[in-house]
Amino acid sequence: MPKFLLKRWHGYPVIALFALAVVFAGVLTYYQWVIGLACFLLLAIVLYLIMKGESSFQDDLGEYISTLSHRIKKVGEEALMEMPIGIILYDEDFKIEWANPFMAAWVEEESFIGHSLNLVSEELVPYIKSDAREEIILLKSRKFEVHFKKEDRLLYFFDVTDKIEVERLYEEEQPSLGIIFLDNYDEVTQGLDDQFRSHINSKVTSILNKWASDYGVFLKRTSSDRFLAIFNQRILSELEKNRFAVLDEVRESTGKDNVPLTLSIGVGMGTADLPELGALAQSSLDLALGRGGDQVAIKQQSGKVRFYGGKTNPVEKRTRVRARVISHAMSELVVDSDKVIIMGHKSPDMDAIGSAMGILKVAQVNGKDGYIVLDTSDLDTGVNRLINEVKGTESLWKYFITPEEALEMATNDTLLVVVDTHKPSMVIEERLLTKLDHVVVIDHHRRGEEFIADPVLVYMEPYASSTAELVTELLEYQPKRLKMRMLEATALLAGIIVDTKSFTLRTGSRTFDAASYLRAHGADTILVQRFLKEDLQTYNKRSKLIENAKMYKKGIVISKAEPEEQCNQVLIAQAADILLSMNGVAASFVIAKRHDQKISISARSLGDVNVQMIMEGLGGGGHLTNAACQLENETLITAEEKLKAVINEYFEGGEEE
Repeated sequence: MPKFLLKRWHGYPVIALFALAVVFAGVLTYYQWVIGLACFLLLAIVLYLIMKGESSFQDDLGEYISTLSHRIKKVGEEALMEMPIGIILYDEDFKIEWANPFMAAWVEEESFIGHSLNLVSEELVPYIKSDAREEIILLKSRKFEVHFKKEDRLLYFFDVTDKIEVERLYEEEQPSLGIIFLDNYDEVTQGLDDQFRSHINSKVTSILNKWASDYGVFLKRTSSDRFLAIFNQRILSELEKNRFAVLDEVRESTGKDNVPLTLSIGVGMGTADLPELGALAQSSLDLALGRGGDQVAIKQQSGKVRFYGGKTNPVEKRTRVRARVISHAMSELVVDSDKVIIMGHKSPDMDAIGSAMGILKVAQVNGKDGYIVLDTSDLDTGVNRLINEVKGTESLWKYFITPEEALEMATNDTLLVVVDTHKPSMVIEERLLTKLDHVVVIDHHRRGEEFIADPVLVYMEPYASSTAELVTELLEYQPKRLKMRMLEATALLAGIIVDTKSFTLRTGSRTFDAASYLRAHGADTILVQRFLKEDLQTYNKRSKLIENAKMYKKGIVISKAEPEEQCNQVLIAQAADILLSMNGVAASFVIAKRHDQKISISARSLGDVNVQMIMEGLGGGGHLTNAACQLENETLITAEEKLKAVINEYFEGGEEE
């Protein structure tokens, strides 16, 4: 049987059929030899025709393949020589072995075969040595995307200048929405006569209109204290380069009239969906106002937030009406729960413990049991003294529980109150946040990007000296008359004293009112001083930190602990406070290793330098004048380098002194 039959009719029983036909013809020949011979003759003719057809098919197929091969070869040659794609072959020493005409046209040398790839671009060899698969390089003001085929020592160059330009234009024309809010318009203009109010109004409007005109922003006033601004990404980039100088201009201009108006701006960006853009802008404004105002918050669709401004101390805006409303809301939430669990931040200070004990009293006066979550292995000396005092009062100590006990006793009806922090990563037991649906946040820090999800009640006042001050005001407005223990009132007072540095920083009239209330309820100032006493070893450690201080810039002092030295958070903060009291120091930064091997940085200022923004650049946060951060997997040296880089960025690249 011919092989071509097997190839042409693969899968059919050709051999069996042909053999059957031969057998049949043989049988016929035995009985009827004439018919048999005719059958054999017919089979021979069929076989001949099949072989001739197959031969013709093979000839046609060969001719077709030959023509197709020629055409493919021709197309390949034309692609190599004429298509607008650059091709370079290089040897082991990164020297050019061959290049197509398109690539040759982009190299100034007439003959560059044998020259180094650096002749084309000095970026090529480093990219080849790296793990790069494709990169963008610049050739004669045109941008080329280079694809690296390292196994073949081959480079492809694609001109992507127009593509990149279209992408750039698309990004620049993306819409952004801003909501501008006059932070304290109602408070400042209250009591002013109509003529002076009109003068201030006209001055602010004129500044904003000029700002909008200079940058090409569409500005529309929507109310007496609110404006709507529409611009694109290109304009927003220019505003960021200028660090939203309009904030300073409005503050300084109105300040000359003794009317310190400030702006807060919330910006939404990163999406073409206008309702979502509006929601991002409003969320950004809420965030800026929650941080004390006089600043810009820019929120992207991804949730990332950038801040500008915030150079002034927030003006106290909270009212006793708000404190009373929050206090009554707290009472209702407590009454509707089966129990209250109170939790502060890791390594709790006097403010966290004192405010937690105050919320415990709120729960008890409303007829509910309250429990304070405490990790006794993570306490500093002062807080340890307070806790030891609490242990001596069994009726109070029984309400302090471990994180594990809190997780066991928590139910769907349990109310969780987080005090002195609003960041999930900083609470003592983060699992409680996911287990419980009813969460209340009470804090005096400026709001950061990280925030506890879906709280039922938020009482955040960056104008307050401490969380203990806020909790004390809530106690004042509880519906039932309460009787505080001396130790509870003392713990709250200790929290206020520590956070205000004995009423010298961030102290308002309401701070003294809260202290007076606590003193009237038996707070012992002598006991507070006992809690705050320190031993000689701690004093020497702090003195060593102060001794290591060096002036980095005018008014900026940085102190770094010895590599082998381990300090607690309170000691680091105390060193920063003392450095701030030195002559000529506007801001102080202290870097030291903690016992948990994290690098801690405490920052303090007198208000001219926003240490909160500097610490946020390192992942931390705090207040304008009081902030900190913790760095993991860093050394003291690298932490200092990062700190200096952020300080330089804050001062827009000022020279070191």
